Amino acid sequence: MENETTIKRFVDIRRELGFTQAEFAEKLGVSNTTADIERGRTKLSGKVVTELLRQFKINPLWLFGESEQQYLETSRISVIPKVVTVDSAEQDNMVLVNAKAAAGYPQNISDTSFYRQLPAFDLPIPEFRNATYRGFQVEGDSMLPNLKPGDWVLARAVEHIDHVSANKMYVVVLQDSVMVKKIEKRPNSNNVTLVSLNETYPPYDIKPFQIQEIWEVSSKLTFDVNATTERGLLKQLQESMEELKKQVGQVKS
Repeated sequence: MENETTIKRFVDIRRELGFTQAEFAEKLGVSNTTADIERGRTKLSGKVVTELLRQFKINPLWLFGESEQQYLETSRISVIPKVVTVDSAEQDNMVLVNAKAAAGYPQNISDTSFYRQLPAFDLPIPEFRNATYRGFQVEGDSMLPNLKPGDWVLARAVEHIDHVSANKMYVVVLQDSVMVKKIEKRPNSNNVTLVSLNETYPPYDIKPFQIQEIWEVSSKLTFDVNATTERGLLKQLQESMEELKKQVGQVKS
């Protein structure tokens, strides 16, 4: 029979993650339900322990009561871009993810054909060199007054969760959504807190493994009230890019 600490910690993990016994069993490759494990009738198999580590970064020593560190290597969880796009000269370019595309972004995050359907630009400005940038359209009002619905943010790829700052805004790509938030990491906590600027939206905690990508917001593009359609926004964005290129060209000459 499994010891009480292991059973309790196994149950705590399932509840923290929000799975039913049947859903957790499916995730871990256990037949039907985890009820027998939680009642102590079935020992944790090596396969289950492996899946807990692989999928959720659960420390096996913590699971068996021999460590107080629940998660392993949270700072090494990869949040770098899953796909980087380049132009004809093999230089990084900036893909624009509008609100409609953002709905399917988490599910298609590694699909190169998905990115080919999106508009992409090159910004010949020093601030946008030597890093990977992506543009995301803001949806909702959770970041008012700084960002309005329909605004665009231009954001730089972040390599590690450890690199985030509580004073900056980020595009956070979760397993099922894309959002702009501030990120707070509290000492002695395994959680990451996502914070809205609009105080009507309360902060909430997530686990680091739930994050697929993080992009640090470096600038924004705001459009007037007439540019309400997606086509209008993209047209104005393209015109803005062309104007920037002209200005840079004039400076060089």
